[in-house]
Amino acid sequence: MPAQGCRDARASDARGRGRSAEGRSGAERPARLVETHASVLVFLADHVYKMKKAQDLGFADFRSLEARRAACHEEVELNQRLAPDVYLGVCEVTGPDGQPCDAMVAMRRLPDNRRLARLVRRGQPVDDHLRQLARKIAAFHTSCQPTAATAAAGETTALRGLWRSGLAALHRFAPTVLSGQDIADLERDAFRYLAGREDLFRQRQDRGYVRDGHGDLLAEDIFCLDDGPRVLDCLEFDPLLRYGDVLADVAFLAMDLERLGRPDLARRFLDWYQEFSGVSWPQSLEHYYIAYRAFVRCKVACLRWKQGDEGAAVEARELCALAGRHLRRASVRLVLIGGLPGSGKSTLAQALVASVPDWALLRSDVVRRELLAEPPGPHREHPVDKGPYTPKARAAVYRGMYRRARSLLFQGTSVVIDASWTSAVQRGEAVRLAAETTADLVELHCQVPPTVAAERIARRAAEAADAPEAADASEAGSPAYAALAASQDPWPTAVTVPTNGLFAEALDVAEGACGIEKRRDGGGSGRGRRARRR
Repeated sequence: MPAQGCRDARASDARGRGRSAEGRSGAERPARLVETHASVLVFLADHVYKMKKAQDLGFADFRSLEARRAACHEEVELNQRLAPDVYLGVCEVTGPDGQPCDAMVAMRRLPDNRRLARLVRRGQPVDDHLRQLARKIAAFHTSCQPTAATAAAGETTALRGLWRSGLAALHRFAPTVLSGQDIADLERDAFRYLAGREDLFRQRQDRGYVRDGHGDLLAEDIFCLDDGPRVLDCLEFDPLLRYGDVLADVAFLAMDLERLGRPDLARRFLDWYQEFSGVSWPQSLEHYYIAYRAFVRCKVACLRWKQGDEGAAVEARELCALAGRHLRRASVRLVLIGGLPGSGKSTLAQALVASVPDWALLRSDVVRRELLAEPPGPHREHPVDKGPYTPKARAAVYRGMYRRARSLLFQGTSVVIDASWTSAVQRGEAVRLAAETTADLVELHCQVPPTVAAERIARRAAEAADAPEAADASEAGSPAYAALAASQDPWPTAVTVPTNGLFAEALDVAEGACGIEKRRDGGGSGRGRRARRR
């Protein structure tokens, strides 16, 4: 079937003559046919011709010529934003009767050996390419101005709709390809994250971060050429699937690089994107969007399996597992670290937050000083029956911590609260706060023998007297210890953390209870240490 009426392709013909980007003439490049779940691509000399399959794929209906032709024109227009010299135009395909029977996209053929996916698989250095790519995508996102339509795609109701649609599709492949339990876990964890993060997603909308992006940023469709990267195959058939947070766009490639076994490259790419774009985000949101992108590719792999690609079933299961891991890491946590004065709770809290830098630490001692408008300075020990340690004053401190924690949790940031937590009433308030913000509650009770606590309290007071400017915010001395010990309520729901032995062992107990696992991948798409389900 001859192709006729290919607009915008004449200039490409001149470029296509002679030597190709691989150093061979177009006549020397072998012809081949490639089939994807949605298209058929014909590689001829220095050009590629792409035709949509005349099928209803569920997410796109290409059964009519009009739909396929419109999709081709849309594909060229959208992809010229990132690869103007690759997407050349739309050709009409005529049948034996001379009448148009199909349409296809005409493209310049790029060298397969410069695909990012191939370079990564071969272990070739790609840092320079990824840095250029991050800069290119950041500039591209800047040029894609937000609109009311794009902003709507960032609402949690819209995001829930995408999950529901995709989950309905996945359920059709259980138990043949995927485990029904794994799909149910994805549904539970995705909706749990969305339920408590309304403020976060609204803020992303308000800041204009939800835009018309690429929508399908995969390493296989990125070519690392000497004069810069070319990004192909933008998602053209449904703008609602292309609209989204700029983080969702770059998270697609981060997910794909991790799938290729290089989470370290994913981390560097995201960091470079942040550098060039000036856009920041909480780590929980990054994990959420990486999970969503793995979920999307899992659905595509299932469709490929249905079309006869047996190997796609293994890929679908791997992507489902990848989505599940990142959704678990996206879980927002409210961690209570309590204990009597001298129990080591503050030291443990600081070490725990240091292992996951994205988490926030709230200390009752610091909040107490702020409420009293006391500047940092020499150690002061207050009586337990007046000043900052009265029941009324202590209640005010906890209310201040709850208020700050609530805002952080709604914004997707996990919070560690370092306080004595001797009161069951105050712990009950924390339980309600975790439920309100759909955060996982973790309770840790630091315990040491009274003699050890007394030695630590005395040592802290002596150090504060010697160096007042470096004194810790804690002002609880022996009288406070005795009063709190006499009035503390039982804490049966807490994990006991002995803190009088090796500190590393205590930290391991705390990290295990919080679901934090030590990094083993040398990098990855999450900073600090990784999180796992408790």
